[in-house]
Amino acid sequence: MNISDSIKKVGVGVDKPTLEKGSANKGGEKAASTSTASSDNVTLSSASVQLQSIEAGMATGEVYDTNKVEEIKAAIARGDFSVDTAKVADGLLQTVKDLIQPNNKG
Repeated sequence: MNISDSIKKVGVGVDKPTLEKGSANKGGEKAASTSTASSDNVTLSSASVQLQSIEAGMATGEVYDTNKVEEIKAAIARGDFSVDTAKVADGLLQTVKDLIQPNNKG
């Protein structure tokens, strides 16, 4: 089973009853239905919506720009590819800062 199958089966991002009390089917017994049945709801975080968005983006095709990759490969082959070390260092430092800061989101 892959992630997309799991998400579709669970219905990620949608609040819906997942289990009615008294609906467990143990040992082949039928669950008794009552007129005052209540249900439990599961609410998933915003991260589930974000994961769905990422999955949709990956399913639609390329995750990277193939033209840009080919340009970089050609520049490396020619020997004229240069790396802006200051830009790389700044990006790395920002990533580390983001990772060590406490998560204040929702």
